[in-house]
Order: sequence, then structure tokens, then C-alpha cells
Amino acid sequence: MHNEQMTGLIQVLGVVFGGLLIVVGVAESFFIRDQRLQRLFVAEPDGVQAAWLGTLNLGFYNVIWGIGAIAGAIMLGGADSAGGRTLLLFTCVAHVILGTDLLLSERRLWGSALAEAGPPLIITILLLV
Repeated sequence: MHNEQMTGLIQVLGVVFGGLLIVVGVAESFFIRDQRLQRLFVAEPDGVQAAWLGTLNLGFYNVIWGIGAIAGAIMLGGADSAGGRTLLLFTCVAHVILGTDLLLSERRLWGSALAEAGPPLIITILLLV
């Protein structure tokens, strides 16, 4: 069991991480056609329509993952702290794996992979110590 300060830190990090996932999800779902963002998705201008079909789904996955992270972080400080810990831990471990997979499958997206795996790795460590 964590002390109140550590729980508060984990909650803040969990909410920030969840918010980041939601922002990325919205960008993937609705803004891939914006030429200023296409480089973030490694989308060629000619293939944006085809890429959009995949990123639309992926974006909604990220929004749902983000909601889960935020819900887990909030629950962590409430009556169901074990449920919150489990939900946040599951979300974070999944994104450490997904970020690693992204790096291994597309090295040009190393920054995105770091953003996807780094914060949840820190949260995972804090939850497990």
C-alpha cells in the first residue's frame, strides 16, 4: 500500500497519461488528413485515405485506453483502490508492450514509441514498489 503522497503522484501521472492517450486518439481519428500532422503518422500524402481507415479505429482504441487509465487513477484514491490499481496497471503494462512493439515494427516512430511506453513504465514501477 502506498502512502497518500505516492498515491497522489501515481494518480496525477495516470490522469496525465490517460489525457495524452485521448489527445493522440482524437488526432489519429480525426486529424490524419491535416498535412501538418501526417509526418506523425508516417503517412504518405497519396496514402492518407487508406491510412485513415486504420487510424480511425486505432484512435478510438487510444481514447478508450485513456478513459481506462483516468478511471483507474481516480479509483486508486477511492473506496475501490485495488480495482483502480488493477485497471491502471493493466493499462500501463499494455502500453509498455505496445510502445515496445511500435519501436520494433517502425523505428522512425521512436519518439511516439517512447511517449507510449515511457510514462506507463514509470507508473508501472511506482505501482509495483
